[in-house]
Amino acid sequence: MTTTRISGAPRPTAGALRLIEGRSGSPTSVDVSSYVTAMARHCPFLAPSVSRELTGWTVYEIASADRFAVEAELFHAGVQAAEWIRPLKSRPHGTLTCENLVLLGSVPHIGHLELMRRPYWALRNLYAPVGVLFGKFCAGRWETDGFGRQIPPSPFSFLPVRAAITSRDPRFLANTPETARTLAAATDDGRDVFARIPCNWKAVQAWASSLPAPAKR
Repeated sequence: MTTTRISGAPRPTAGALRLIEGRSGSPTSVDVSSYVTAMARHCPFLAPSVSRELTGWTVYEIASADRFAVEAELFHAGVQAAEWIRPLKSRPHGTLTCENLVLLGSVPHIGHLELMRRPYWALRNLYAPVGVLFGKFCAGRWETDGFGRQIPPSPFSFLPVRAAITSRDPRFLANTPETARTLAAATDDGRDVFARIPCNWKAVQAWASSLPAPAKR
């Protein structure tokens, strides 16, 4: 087996993102408790995950005005989280494993939704074949769940990274049918997701931009 190996501990990044708080079920730098309680009504797996201490939060702060550098470091943080989750998926209750990457601070004239868009899209497509699913939530933005119900807006921006439920999740990806099909057939055989793509943001971004764009809802 040749799984991509990135150091398991969150690293102080190369200046674009600053690690504020390492993985914790109850971080002190952001208040997650009320939001988790509200979201548990929409996700049947969240409460069991939290009760088994399988949901964690890692908090980063933007420390650069360079959009490309911030995107690169956010992408790297996502890879780190995905590779941490991969070996846990096969353990008892492993499908409840979830890591959330919180993004604080700002880049001038660029909102968090736009800043997260490209790293999220690349990460989602890279890791769907091995059954790791990425999402994105922007502070204050109303979203809807897979059943069309409004989701409470998050008090902070973050990328959730979790083990995919391959029998369930694909049905909620109607706007990305290719990803849905890939996720439905996902199997983690330990492959290196960077076997055909260099593990650097410039190359990954070029690859991700060539993929079919999500359908507009």
